[in-house]
Amino acid sequence: MSNKVVVAGVGMIPFSKPGANDDYATMGARAARAALADARIDYALIGQAYAGYVFGDSACGQAAIYGVGLTGIPVVNVNNNGATGSTALYLARQAVESGAVECAIALGFEQMAPGALKGAYPDRPAPMERFVRTMTDVQGIDEAAPRAAQLFGGAGREYMKGYDIKPETFGLISVKARRHAANNPFAVFRTPLTLEEVMASPAVFDPLTRLQCCPPTCGAAAAILCSEAFARRHGLDTRVAIAAQSMTTDRNSTFDEGDMRKVVGFDMTRAAAGQVYERAGVSPADIDVVELHDCFTANELITYEGLGLTPEGTAEKFILDGDNTYGGRVVTNPSGGLLSKGHPLGATGLAQCAELVWQLRGDAKRRQVEGARLALQHNLGLGGACVVTLYERQ
Repeated sequence: MSNKVVVAGVGMIPFSKPGANDDYATMGARAARAALADARIDYALIGQAYAGYVFGDSACGQAAIYGVGLTGIPVVNVNNNGATGSTALYLARQAVESGAVECAIALGFEQMAPGALKGAYPDRPAPMERFVRTMTDVQGIDEAAPRAAQLFGGAGREYMKGYDIKPETFGLISVKARRHAANNPFAVFRTPLTLEEVMASPAVFDPLTRLQCCPPTCGAAAAILCSEAFARRHGLDTRVAIAAQSMTTDRNSTFDEGDMRKVVGFDMTRAAAGQVYERAGVSPADIDVVELHDCFTANELITYEGLGLTPEGTAEKFILDGDNTYGGRVVTNPSGGLLSKGHPLGATGLAQCAELVWQLRGDAKRRQVEGARLALQHNLGLGGACVVTLYERQ
């Protein structure tokens, strides 16, 4: 059995810096209620819940969902690093598509601490150990620099070495992100930046400066997924459907080829995107708007090519020609992306979903991509996982 899955409702709360937020359960319940209100559906009609978060004890999902209602439904807790929110979405979509349930909620939330990401359990092997070991073999290790910045900065160096691009090209991505975020009331950082400000900000790991790195963020977002038949029966909005979705994990190339781009998920991205295009019968040239995982400017740049938005080796021209923004070929991260909207790990994938649903409905206001009909979402987690989702306006 294969049901067409529509996104009947989405919701999110404004993202914030750590310390300026509600607790995770309050944030999660607020986002869930916003999605239910957007769908115009009662919580009693939800058959399953998938709750994503990274930093929290077991059953945090129940703590958030219980703030909405106590109906006895299955609540599945999901943790998949940066791809957590999209993993919850992936599981909810599978449940609805298979007919296991007619309507499900995917919820993501995160209550983060200031500063660089750190492992929570120093008394056992770290899941990123093999990635760090591979990185060390390729480029060495800087004990003073954040690990994530070294991994993604190394990918940027790899690209620079291969295609002789300027460091400022990465900085232009941050300038674009802030320009887009200026129109997003949910974003943490909305003040426009100049290229000079980006490049003059403190160095984190060459070629990355501080303003090219996403901030630790708190927030929550949610989506209501249901079968098209269920939506029609209950008078719900059927304008936006999931046309195709794929989730990939690492292969041998991540560790065996000495390429930092592959260490941070380039091959996962390329494989997931290829599967989505094939299943939906579309090409990258058909895509109108994209929300992609710009945790660092270097990752946005290499992801342009991983998603096939521009041929390999042409990302700098793609940026300089303005093909990644309004008036260009495809608008990338109209929300401001992780760089400016923020990156609460468990919520990011569902915030991307919300933005693209608004875009396809024509509800994105000053961020609206005119005539958007196909929207692509890319959400990455080191360790690793990549989820690519294609949404269509029906």
